[in-house]
Amino acid sequence: MFGTESSLSMFLNTLTPKFYVALTGTSSLISGLILIFEWWYFRKYGTSFIEQVSVSHLRPLLGGVDNSSPTNSNTSNGDADSSRQSVSECKVWRNPLNLFRGAEYNRYTWVTGREPLTYYDMNLSAQDHQTFFTCDSDHLRPADAIMQKAWRERNPQARISAAHEALDLEDCATAYILLAEEEATTIVEAEKLFKQALKAGESCYRRSQQVQHHGAQHEAQHRRDTNVLVYIKRRLAMCSRKLGRTREAVKMMRDLMKEFPLLSMFNIHENLLESLLELQAYADVQAVLAKYDDISLPKSATICYTAALLKARAVSDKFSPEAASRRGLSPAEMNAVEAIHRAVEFNPHVPKYLLEMKSLILPPEHILKRGDSEAIAYAFFHLQHWKRVEGALNLLHCTWEGTFRMIPYPLEKGHLFYPYPICTETADRELLPVFHEVSVYPKKELPFFILFTAGLCSFTAMLALLTHQFPELMGVFAKAFLSTLFAPLNFIMEKVENILPSSLWHQLTRI
Repeated sequence: MFGTESSLSMFLNTLTPKFYVALTGTSSLISGLILIFEWWYFRKYGTSFIEQVSVSHLRPLLGGVDNSSPTNSNTSNGDADSSRQSVSECKVWRNPLNLFRGAEYNRYTWVTGREPLTYYDMNLSAQDHQTFFTCDSDHLRPADAIMQKAWRERNPQARISAAHEALDLEDCATAYILLAEEEATTIVEAEKLFKQALKAGESCYRRSQQVQHHGAQHEAQHRRDTNVLVYIKRRLAMCSRKLGRTREAVKMMRDLMKEFPLLSMFNIHENLLESLLELQAYADVQAVLAKYDDISLPKSATICYTAALLKARAVSDKFSPEAASRRGLSPAEMNAVEAIHRAVEFNPHVPKYLLEMKSLILPPEHILKRGDSEAIAYAFFHLQHWKRVEGALNLLHCTWEGTFRMIPYPLEKGHLFYPYPICTETADRELLPVFHEVSVYPKKELPFFILFTAGLCSFTAMLALLTHQFPELMGVFAKAFLSTLFAPLNFIMEKVENILPSSLWHQLTRI
């Protein structure tokens, strides 16, 4: 026993101050590197790397419960319904107001040198184009066969060259669409190409309409021609809106919705709402909302926030938070506040863009409902309409944060909608460019391991500095600390030596 104590004392006495400086400095460096990596991983993926590894790999080894085990199969119907709803809410949708690649997105790239669209977003658009603009019978027409390959091309120049090749053979509506979307550098050029596409598209539509009942192949071809025609007319209406011919755009959208009432997948009513707001035709906006803001129909930020804007318009010009706190809210003000709370619950990211607390970027071609991508797409086009209504943004500023008091646990239970889906952050990071800071809801706390490594790094750095400045004093403290740390071990060893026979203890120490 005395030999163990003497060897420990000898070891501590041989440690020089330089050793303590090196030890604390190395510890500080390692913990600092861990802190930097943890912070980078949290900023990029929204979770702690150490925590993720612990849950994914160490927990099963330590006997953690597997969520996929049969013991968890007896879930309630309510939980299953909620899960299905969460999956449906995380579906990525085509942005009804998406910009033109050649005339708008590419111009942004030329000016800033940054790409506004992600590869994931453009890949989704390529899949949409193949779904809407191709069919199994394309090989029967040479131009359509070329365009079928063109929509699969990743290189923009290859797609444009293929479209020109198709037009050399015949007037091809989808070839004009591709050139209008990607080659035209102005909206005027795009509109001219879409008008040429309209002539070709209407001709194909009339021919396929006459033979659509002659078989499955003809029916698929007619469905494709219908999609092409609707797309062309909708984009022509958007060209008119962008060129200032808003009344013309409204008429084209109304006619299109009457002609093809079942094609709701294009969400043309959202284009119509934006154009009507530009005309300040609020009665017409209310009529459209009465049809589409129905409990049985899917919601969107455009529907919810436009309804809130109309109710805010009735009271916002005279609204004063001081007066409201003294006398209480009137019924009209209460309706407006409730509409704002409803809109904020559906998409809590929008107010920061409308109130210009967060900078806007170009909206992506696809959006995630209730996510940051949808908030950007809505605010990009509708911020001007909120500014036009006197006091609307002031009312929003005073009331929007009150929503969160009604839903303290938004991921578990909502108030008017299903719980907020947890998948939005991951999907938005795929849809939005890297230079944009994705809005996260609910705001995540810093993981424990980041705080722990930050504290460890700071503590060891302080020890290294003190050891470097006061080596003798810190050496005394270190020896005292290590002696105190090993004191319980020495006490246990002493008790064991007293209990065991000396001969047996001698043999054990030799081993």
